[in-house]
Amino acid sequence: MEMIFACVLSFAVTALLGGKILLPALRRLKAGQEIREVGPKWHATKAGTPTMGGLMFITGIAVSILAVGWKGALEGDRSHIYVFLFALIFGVIGFLDDYEKVKRHQNLGLTALQKFLLQLAAAILFLMLMRYEGRLSPDLYIPFLNINLRLSWPLYMAFAAFVVVGTVNAVNLTDGLDGLATSVTIPVALFFICAATFWGYTQLGVFSAALLGGLLAFLLFNAHPAKVFMGDTGSLFLGGAVAGLALAFNLPLILILVGIIYIVETLSDIIQVTYFKLTHGKRIFKMAPIHHHFEMCGWSEVKIVTVFTAISTLFCALALLGVMNRVVQ
Repeated sequence: MEMIFACVLSFAVTALLGGKILLPALRRLKAGQEIREVGPKWHATKAGTPTMGGLMFITGIAVSILAVGWKGALEGDRSHIYVFLFALIFGVIGFLDDYEKVKRHQNLGLTALQKFLLQLAAAILFLMLMRYEGRLSPDLYIPFLNINLRLSWPLYMAFAAFVVVGTVNAVNLTDGLDGLATSVTIPVALFFICAATFWGYTQLGVFSAALLGGLLAFLLFNAHPAKVFMGDTGSLFLGGAVAGLALAFNLPLILILVGIIYIVETLSDIIQVTYFKLTHGKRIFKMAPIHHHFEMCGWSEVKIVTVFTAISTLFCALALLGVMNRVVQ
């Protein structure tokens, strides 16, 4: 019941805040998205669409987890708050990036090095906190095989930091079409809700449900044709939320399945750039990341989002099968 209430409350707050307050405010402030010239030419029509819309669901999630999860927090389980604050740090990094883009009226915000260092620092701080709270284990659970691989703490921390930074940037890269990052992350939130139900992680379930409600409400504004973009504010927050949940559940390897779209998007970009440099100008994809390739092949944005979401849903269902035999102490 708590998870249902968290989902409904997050949906309501996000929808009301977005429609009545934030979207009109962003339009008044002329906080429009600048479109990169290297993207598909028809994306130029999206220029000026308000960005930083991720503030909608961030606020909705915050209100929801505080209202629904306060009792559990008083009883000592603050895992939902830790994951939220962790994701929020990334959201703040994204906000600074968005603010620079809006202020300069170009699609260049913080430098890649600045974002990387800030993200790495946030990841290390979160991991140290979770270890201090006893909510982190160096036992790496392997789905389907139902075994734990014991790593040394330094190795596990380095691996976990890599997972966090990689996930955050992969989700950010996925946010390239109307509703894409939002839609493919909805099944991921559902996976964590189910996992929380299996193992009695009520507070993490509350956060996951609030995430689901916020994304569903944001989709009202972000579905094609988008009235608002989540911006780096939203996409970095989402990446932090997904990575934070995976680590809080001690399931970092499950991101290979639930984050399959994020991984494919990132790999397509890496492959394209590497092949381009090695062959002095040749390309494997018509455009990278891969959602742009399908656009160039004639697929509509709606079709791409629908297919990618279906794939995400399928792999999240597969992930559930992979962890159902896990025993949590």
